[in-house]
Amino acid sequence: MEIEVIGVPTSAGAHHAGQDLAPAALREHGLLDRLRAGGLVVHDAGDVAGERFRRDPSNGVPRNLDAVVRVAALVAGEVERVLTAGRFALVLGGDCTIELGVVAGAQRALGDLRLAYLDGDADLASPGHPGSGIADASGIAHLLGIADDALARLGSRFPLLDDRHLAMLGYDPDDVDAVDAAALQARPGLLHVDHRSLAAHPNGAVLRVREAFGAAPVVVHFDVDAVDSAELPLANFPHYGTGVPLATAMEVLEGLLALPGARALTLTEVNPTYDPNGAELDRYVHAVADAVLEALAPEGDDAHPR
Repeated sequence: MEIEVIGVPTSAGAHHAGQDLAPAALREHGLLDRLRAGGLVVHDAGDVAGERFRRDPSNGVPRNLDAVVRVAALVAGEVERVLTAGRFALVLGGDCTIELGVVAGAQRALGDLRLAYLDGDADLASPGHPGSGIADASGIAHLLGIADDALARLGSRFPLLDDRHLAMLGYDPDDVDAVDAAALQARPGLLHVDHRSLAAHPNGAVLRVREAFGAAPVVVHFDVDAVDSAELPLANFPHYGTGVPLATAMEVLEGLLALPGARALTLTEVNPTYDPNGAELDRYVHAVADAVLEALAPEGDDAHPR
Protein backbone atom coordinates (compact mmCIF):
# COMPACT_ATOMS: atom_id res chain seq x y z
CA MET A 1 0.00 0.00 0.00
CA GLU A 2 1.47 3.33 -1.07
CA ILE A 3 0.37 6.37 0.92
CA GLU A 4 0.74 9.99 -0.11
CA VAL A 5 0.61 12.64 2.60
CA ILE A 6 -1.00 16.03 2.01
CA GLY A 7 -0.52 18.68 4.69
CA VAL A 8 -3.21 21.32 5.16
CA PRO A 9 -1.95 23.98 7.61
CA THR A 10 -5.20 25.85 8.12
CA SER A 11 -7.25 27.24 10.96
CA ALA A 12 -9.42 29.45 8.73
CA GLY A 13 -12.62 27.70 9.75
CA ALA A 14 -11.80 27.39 13.44
CA HIS A 15 -12.47 29.32 16.64
CA HIS A 16 -8.86 30.56 16.79
CA ALA A 17 -5.39 29.86 15.43
CA GLY A 18 -3.32 26.77 16.30
CA GLN A 19 -4.50 23.96 14.07
CA ASP A 20 -2.48 25.46 11.24
CA LEU A 21 0.61 24.19 13.11
CA ALA A 22 -0.56 20.57 13.21
CA PRO A 23 0.80 19.14 9.93
CA ALA A 24 4.34 20.21 10.82
CA ALA A 25 3.95 18.95 14.38
CA LEU A 26 2.67 15.54 13.30
CA ARG A 27 5.62 15.13 10.95
CA GLU A 28 8.05 16.32 13.63
CA HIS A 29 6.67 13.81 16.11
CA GLY A 30 7.31 10.97 13.70
CA LEU A 31 3.98 10.01 12.16
CA LEU A 32 5.41 9.38 8.71
CA ASP A 33 8.51 7.68 10.11
CA ARG A 34 6.41 5.24 12.12
CA LEU A 35 4.29 4.36 9.12
CA ARG A 36 7.40 3.70 7.03
CA ALA A 37 8.96 1.63 9.81
CA GLY A 38 5.78 -0.45 9.87
CA GLY A 39 6.11 -1.44 6.24
CA LEU A 40 4.16 1.22 4.36
CA VAL A 41 5.54 3.18 1.42
CA VAL A 42 4.92 6.82 2.32
CA HIS A 43 5.37 9.77 -0.03
CA ASP A 44 5.17 13.30 1.36
CA ALA A 45 3.65 15.82 -1.04
CA GLY A 46 4.25 18.69 1.36
CA ASP A 47 1.59 21.25 2.23
CA VAL A 48 -1.02 23.12 0.28
CA ALA A 49 -1.16 26.86 0.93
CA GLY A 50 -3.05 27.22 4.20
CA GLU A 51 -4.88 30.05 5.90
CA ARG A 52 -4.54 31.21 9.49
CA PHE A 53 -7.56 32.15 11.56
CA ARG A 54 -8.49 35.80 11.49
CA ARG A 55 -11.36 37.75 12.93
CA ASP A 56 -14.13 38.10 10.37
CA PRO A 57 -15.53 41.62 10.73
CA SER A 58 -18.47 40.77 8.47
CA ASN A 59 -19.88 38.37 11.08
CA GLY A 60 -20.98 36.23 8.17
CA VAL A 61 -22.30 32.70 8.59
CA PRO A 62 -20.07 30.87 8.28
CA ARG A 63 -17.19 33.12 9.19
CA ASN A 64 -14.10 33.44 6.94
CA LEU A 65 -15.92 31.63 4.14
CA ASP A 66 -13.65 32.86 1.33
CA ALA A 67 -10.50 31.60 3.06
CA VAL A 68 -12.13 28.28 3.94
CA VAL A 69 -13.19 27.73 0.32
CA ARG A 70 -9.73 28.63 -1.03
CA VAL A 71 -8.07 25.98 1.12
CA ALA A 72 -10.72 23.32 0.48
CA ALA A 73 -10.36 23.82 -3.28
CA LEU A 74 -6.61 23.24 -3.06
CA VAL A 75 -7.20 20.11 -1.00
CA ALA A 76 -9.67 18.81 -3.58
CA GLY A 77 -7.11 19.11 -6.35
CA GLU A 78 -4.42 17.30 -4.40
CA VAL A 79 -6.71 14.49 -3.24
CA GLU A 80 -7.94 13.98 -6.79
CA ARG A 81 -4.34 13.73 -8.00
CA VAL A 82 -3.31 11.23 -5.32
CA LEU A 83 -6.33 8.95 -5.71
CA THR A 84 -6.15 9.02 -9.50
CA ALA A 85 -2.57 7.77 -9.16
CA GLY A 86 -3.85 4.80 -7.15
CA ARG A 87 -2.39 5.84 -3.82
CA PHE A 88 -4.05 6.13 -0.42
CA ALA A 89 -4.45 9.79 0.62
CA LEU A 90 -3.43 10.73 4.18
CA VAL A 91 -4.53 14.32 4.78
CA LEU A 92 -3.06 16.14 7.78
CA GLY A 93 -5.25 19.03 8.96
CA GLY A 94 -6.06 21.54 9.92
CA ASP A 95 -9.65 22.22 10.84
CA CYS A 96 -12.62 20.09 9.82
CA THR A 97 -13.64 22.22 6.84
CA ILE A 98 -10.89 20.54 4.83
CA GLU A 99 -13.12 17.46 4.62
CA LEU A 100 -15.24 19.25 2.02
CA GLY A 101 -12.15 19.37 -0.18
CA VAL A 102 -11.27 15.76 0.51
CA VAL A 103 -14.74 14.55 -0.45
CA ALA A 104 -14.90 16.77 -3.55
CA GLY A 105 -11.51 15.58 -4.78
CA ALA A 106 -12.24 11.94 -3.99
CA GLN A 107 -15.50 12.10 -5.95
CA ARG A 108 -13.67 13.43 -9.00
CA ALA A 109 -11.27 10.51 -8.84
CA LEU A 110 -13.53 7.70 -7.64
CA GLY A 111 -17.14 8.65 -8.35
CA ASP A 112 -19.75 7.79 -5.72
CA LEU A 113 -18.16 7.31 -2.32
CA ARG A 114 -18.96 6.99 1.35
CA LEU A 115 -17.76 9.08 4.31
CA ALA A 116 -17.14 7.63 7.77
CA TYR A 117 -17.02 10.66 10.09
CA LEU A 118 -15.49 9.88 13.50
CA ASP A 119 -15.95 13.19 15.29
CA GLY A 120 -17.00 14.51 18.69
CA ASP A 121 -19.39 16.96 17.02
CA ALA A 122 -22.27 16.49 14.62
CA ASP A 123 -21.11 19.58 12.65
CA LEU A 124 -24.67 20.37 11.59
CA ALA A 125 -24.63 24.12 12.22
CA SER A 126 -26.17 25.99 9.28
CA PRO A 127 -27.72 29.39 8.51
CA GLY A 128 -30.98 28.02 9.90
CA HIS A 129 -29.20 26.64 12.97
CA PRO A 130 -26.21 28.98 13.15
CA GLY A 131 -24.67 28.62 16.62
CA SER A 132 -21.33 30.43 16.67
CA GLY A 133 -21.03 30.89 12.92
CA ILE A 134 -17.74 28.98 12.96
CA ALA A 135 -17.37 27.00 9.72
CA ASP A 136 -15.72 24.17 11.63
CA ALA A 137 -19.11 23.35 13.14
CA SER A 138 -20.90 23.15 9.80
CA GLY A 139 -19.04 20.54 7.75
CA ILE A 140 -21.80 17.95 7.70
CA ALA A 141 -24.42 20.61 7.01
CA HIS A 142 -22.40 21.64 3.95
CA LEU A 143 -21.80 18.07 2.78
CA LEU A 144 -25.52 17.27 2.93
CA GLY A 145 -26.63 20.52 1.29
CA ILE A 146 -28.38 21.83 4.40
CA ALA A 147 -26.10 24.83 4.02
CA ASP A 148 -25.88 26.18 0.48
CA ASP A 149 -22.95 28.47 -0.29
CA ALA A 150 -19.60 28.36 -2.10
CA LEU A 151 -18.26 25.70 0.27
CA ALA A 152 -21.25 23.42 -0.25
CA ARG A 153 -20.91 23.93 -4.03
CA LEU A 154 -17.21 23.06 -4.08
CA GLY A 155 -17.62 19.73 -5.83
CA SER A 156 -19.10 18.45 -9.06
CA ARG A 157 -22.49 17.75 -7.48
CA PHE A 158 -24.87 19.26 -4.95
CA PRO A 159 -25.29 18.08 -2.36
CA LEU A 160 -21.87 16.51 -2.16
CA LEU A 161 -23.21 13.51 -0.23
CA ASP A 162 -26.44 11.58 -0.10
CA ASP A 163 -27.35 11.05 3.55
CA ARG A 164 -27.27 7.26 2.98
CA HIS A 165 -23.58 7.58 2.09
CA LEU A 166 -22.57 9.09 5.44
CA ALA A 167 -21.89 7.57 8.86
CA MET A 168 -21.48 9.92 11.83
CA LEU A 169 -19.75 8.27 14.78
CA GLY A 170 -18.96 9.63 18.23
CA TYR A 171 -20.82 12.94 18.27
CA ASP A 172 -22.22 14.61 21.39
CA PRO A 173 -26.03 14.62 21.07
CA ASP A 174 -26.33 17.30 23.76
CA ASP A 175 -24.26 19.94 21.94
CA VAL A 176 -26.90 22.46 20.91
CA ASP A 177 -24.47 24.40 18.68
CA ALA A 178 -23.57 21.43 16.47
CA VAL A 179 -26.57 19.07 16.62
CA ASP A 180 -29.68 19.71 14.55
CA ALA A 181 -32.16 17.09 15.72
CA ALA A 182 -34.67 18.00 13.02
CA ALA A 183 -32.06 17.48 10.31
CA LEU A 184 -31.23 14.04 11.67
CA GLN A 185 -34.88 13.05 11.97
CA ALA A 186 -35.50 14.14 8.38
CA ARG A 187 -32.76 11.79 7.15
CA PRO A 188 -33.60 8.25 8.30
CA GLY A 189 -30.98 6.81 5.94
CA LEU A 190 -28.16 8.61 7.74
CA LEU A 191 -26.27 6.24 10.02
CA HIS A 192 -25.38 8.07 13.25
CA VAL A 193 -24.01 6.73 16.54
CA ASP A 194 -23.45 9.11 19.44
CA HIS A 195 -20.43 8.95 21.74
CA ARG A 196 -22.19 6.95 24.47
CA SER A 197 -23.36 4.25 22.09
CA LEU A 198 -19.98 4.18 20.37
CA ALA A 199 -18.18 3.72 23.68
CA ALA A 200 -20.52 0.87 24.62
CA HIS A 201 -20.47 -0.95 21.27
CA PRO A 202 -17.51 0.10 19.08
CA ASN A 203 -17.34 -3.13 17.11
CA GLY A 204 -21.07 -3.07 16.51
CA ALA A 205 -20.84 0.45 15.13
CA VAL A 206 -18.07 -0.51 12.71
CA LEU A 207 -20.08 -3.55 11.60
CA ARG A 208 -23.07 -1.31 10.86
CA VAL A 209 -20.85 0.92 8.73
CA ARG A 210 -19.40 -2.08 6.92
CA GLU A 211 -22.86 -3.41 6.12
CA ALA A 212 -24.10 -0.01 4.96
CA PHE A 213 -21.08 0.88 2.82
CA GLY A 214 -20.27 -2.49 1.26
CA ALA A 215 -17.33 -2.30 -1.15
CA ALA A 216 -17.88 1.34 -2.18
CA PRO A 217 -14.93 3.77 -1.94
CA VAL A 218 -14.66 5.22 1.57
CA VAL A 219 -13.09 8.36 3.00
CA VAL A 220 -12.42 8.21 6.76
CA HIS A 221 -12.41 11.35 8.91
CA PHE A 222 -10.92 11.39 12.42
CA ASP A 223 -11.27 14.47 14.60
CA VAL A 224 -9.28 14.22 17.82
CA ASP A 225 -12.23 15.69 19.73
CA ALA A 226 -13.93 12.31 19.37
CA VAL A 227 -11.64 11.40 22.30
CA ASP A 228 -12.45 12.76 25.76
CA SER A 229 -10.10 15.72 26.30
CA ALA A 230 -9.61 14.58 29.89
CA GLU A 231 -7.55 11.74 28.43
CA LEU A 232 -6.03 13.44 25.38
CA PRO A 233 -6.10 17.26 25.65
CA LEU A 234 -5.24 18.12 22.04
CA ALA A 235 -8.60 19.08 20.54
CA ASN A 236 -8.74 22.67 19.34
CA PHE A 237 -12.17 23.03 20.95
CA PRO A 238 -11.83 20.78 24.03
CA HIS A 239 -14.49 18.19 24.84
CA TYR A 240 -14.23 17.27 28.50
CA GLY A 241 -16.54 14.55 29.72
CA THR A 242 -17.76 13.58 26.26
CA GLY A 243 -16.12 11.48 23.60
CA VAL A 244 -14.73 7.98 23.93
CA PRO A 245 -11.48 6.63 25.40
CA LEU A 246 -8.46 6.84 23.12
CA ALA A 247 -8.24 3.05 22.89
CA THR A 248 -11.87 2.86 21.75
CA ALA A 249 -11.37 5.58 19.15
CA MET A 250 -8.37 3.70 17.76
CA GLU A 251 -10.33 0.45 17.67
CA VAL A 252 -13.00 2.19 15.61
CA LEU A 253 -10.46 3.97 13.40
CA GLU A 254 -8.69 0.70 12.65
CA GLY A 255 -12.01 -0.93 11.77
CA LEU A 256 -12.97 1.89 9.42
CA LEU A 257 -9.60 1.84 7.68
CA ALA A 258 -9.97 -1.92 7.23
CA LEU A 259 -13.16 -1.43 5.20
CA PRO A 260 -12.62 -2.86 1.71
CA GLY A 261 -13.17 0.51 0.05
CA ALA A 262 -11.03 2.70 2.33
CA ARG A 263 -9.09 5.15 0.16
CA ALA A 264 -8.31 8.17 2.33
CA LEU A 265 -7.89 9.31 5.94
CA THR A 266 -8.23 12.89 7.15
CA LEU A 267 -6.82 13.86 10.56
CA THR A 268 -8.23 17.07 12.03
CA GLU A 269 -8.47 19.47 14.97
CA VAL A 270 -5.10 18.84 16.64
CA ASN A 271 -3.83 22.06 18.25
CA PRO A 272 -0.13 21.62 19.09
CA THR A 273 -0.06 24.78 21.23
CA TYR A 274 -1.97 22.85 23.90
CA ASP A 275 0.99 20.49 24.35
CA PRO A 276 4.20 22.46 24.94
CA ASN A 277 6.33 19.44 25.88
CA GLY A 278 5.00 17.20 23.11
CA ALA A 279 4.03 14.22 25.27
CA GLU A 280 0.38 14.22 24.17
CA LEU A 281 1.37 14.60 20.52
CA ASP A 282 3.61 11.56 20.90
CA ARG A 283 0.71 9.55 22.31
CA TYR A 284 -1.57 10.66 19.49
CA VAL A 285 0.98 9.89 16.78
CA HIS A 286 1.76 6.46 18.20
CA ALA A 287 -1.91 5.57 18.53
CA VAL A 288 -2.90 6.75 15.05
CA ALA A 289 0.12 5.15 13.41
CA ASP A 290 -0.63 1.82 15.06
CA ALA A 291 -4.27 1.93 13.90
CA VAL A 292 -3.22 2.76 10.34
CA LEU A 293 -0.60 0.01 10.32
CA GLU A 294 -2.94 -2.62 11.69
CA ALA A 295 -5.41 -1.84 8.90
CA LEU A 296 -3.15 -1.08 5.94
CA ALA A 297 0.31 -2.59 6.41
CA PRO A 298 1.21 -5.68 4.36
CA GLU A 299 0.03 -8.93 5.91
CA GLY A 300 2.70 -10.77 7.82
CA ASP A 301 4.72 -7.62 8.49
CA ASP A 302 6.13 -7.89 12.00
CA ALA A 303 7.98 -4.61 11.94
CA HIS A 304 5.24 -2.44 13.41
CA PRO A 305 6.86 -0.13 15.98
CA ARG A 306 5.21 -0.16 19.38
